[in-house]
Amino acid sequence: MTSSTQPPSQQEPRGHADDEISMVDLAKILVRRWKALVTIFALVVAASLIYVLLLPRSYQYVSVYNVAENAPSEALESPSSLVAKVRNLYLGPHIRKLLEDQGWEYLPFEVQVNQPSDTFLIMLASEASPNHASQVETLHAQVLESLQQSQQALVEHRRESLERQLESSREALEAVRGTDSSNTGELIATYTSRIADLEASLSELRNGEASQIALQSLEPVGTSRSLILALGIVLGGMLAVIGVFVLEFASLVCASLKDETTNGTL
Repeated sequence: MTSSTQPPSQQEPRGHADDEISMVDLAKILVRRWKALVTIFALVVAASLIYVLLLPRSYQYVSVYNVAENAPSEALESPSSLVAKVRNLYLGPHIRKLLEDQGWEYLPFEVQVNQPSDTFLIMLASEASPNHASQVETLHAQVLESLQQSQQALVEHRRESLERQLESSREALEAVRGTDSSNTGELIATYTSRIADLEASLSELRNGEASQIALQSLEPVGTSRSLILALGIVLGGMLAVIGVFVLEFASLVCASLKDETTNGTL
């Protein structure tokens, strides 16, 4: 007697077949719940648009200080040392003073200090809204003033030292000229060269100065508003689709619970 029953391995589980959902079913869910789809998408995009409109514009404010020089291409003090001084000595006290003057609990912007490579420049940069432009300018100016005062003291000390050496060399030259010695000519040439070098060093000595204070960038900085809105549109589409499927799943669960309750009552 031949049995028509298929082997267990060839039988498809009935529950598994019932649980399969085709792409057509998914599309039907989206069409059937199009109102929820559009509503969720519109809410997310509207929230993104409101955020973009309320997002304050920020600009970068840059100050530049030219380091004092002994001679062309020779800094009186290394720029890296000056950057460390600004960060550890000058910036903190001036920030505390600004907070006290403005009645702030914290500084609404940061101050970055750096030295562009292969330059004798110290740069202070802050990203802030136009509402805080005056405070940024005040803080930058005060920090650079402290830096300039420190450098000015070094320049004056260097100048006084060169002037003393120059005066001493001139006196020595006059004294040599009044003698009659076999090496007088050699000494005169030495002192004359020495005087010329000192005069050149004096003329090449340059004070440090701030070439610009809190110059505002031409374009806003930070995340582009159009990019935020585009991300909002993409996120809105994703959340709308997910939301529709969540609503469909919730409705199926509620229907199943209702059926079980009704069957149990019967």
